[in-house]
Amino acid sequence: MSPAPPRGPRPAVDASMDLLNQIIRQPVDPDYAAVAARPGPPRRSRIAFAVVSLLIGALFAVAALQTTRSAPDIARERTELIARIKAAQQNQDALRDRAGALAAENARLRLAGLGDDAEARSLERQLDTLEPEVGTTAVSGPGLVITVDDGPGTDSKAQVLDTDLQIMVNGLWASGAEAITVNDQRLTSVSAIRTAGQAITVNYRSLSPPYTVRAIGDLRTLQARFVQSSGGTWWNALEVNEGMRYDIQSSEQLELPGDPGLVLHYAKKAGS
Repeated sequence: MSPAPPRGPRPAVDASMDLLNQIIRQPVDPDYAAVAARPGPPRRSRIAFAVVSLLIGALFAVAALQTTRSAPDIARERTELIARIKAAQQNQDALRDRAGALAAENARLRLAGLGDDAEARSLERQLDTLEPEVGTTAVSGPGLVITVDDGPGTDSKAQVLDTDLQIMVNGLWASGAEAITVNDQRLTSVSAIRTAGQAITVNYRSLSPPYTVRAIGDLRTLQARFVQSSGGTWWNALEVNEGMRYDIQSSEQLELPGDPGLVLHYAKKAGS
């Protein structure tokens, strides 16, 4: 006896796949569909937004055009400024050379006017002793050559500052140095080491790294004393902690120029 056929409607073949069918028939979530069915912004709002966008784009275009047109003028002004600076430096060098020549001529005339008596010879010896010490004349002799430079990277702590050179120079003076130059700028009693803008200046002359400091003195004691001085200790710490360049070399013969720009501001007769 065969089984009786089932009563009622037959279930769909895919009845067990309701979730998949729902995803296929309704790919958009009802909430998204409701938001999409909402009416869009008024036409006036769309027009205002388009106008504002066009204005902003026009402003950017005008700014870019002005920047492009002004670029050649800026480059030309920069070139002219650099040329003027170089011309001023060359003029300053020429005036310095002229001042040196006049100082030498003045010394010759002064010696000729002193005469040949004992007092004149005594004054001449005093001048010969004092001029190298104050820095008006060139000097030569054994000494140290110290080269320093910025450390690697762009950290400001690894850059040579005016105070770093000041501490070094003071340490050299305290260690017995008789004459000092920084990048061939002779240091005198009125010299200043300071920062002006982005450069270190000595005698109002801008210098660029590396900085070479030359000091004339007794080689038997100068280097040892400087290493133990505050200047040597300071620069040893900069080399170790900041990676800054710090080289010391001894030399049997150094030639240091004088500072012809040094002038006499005050004088009085001996014994008065």
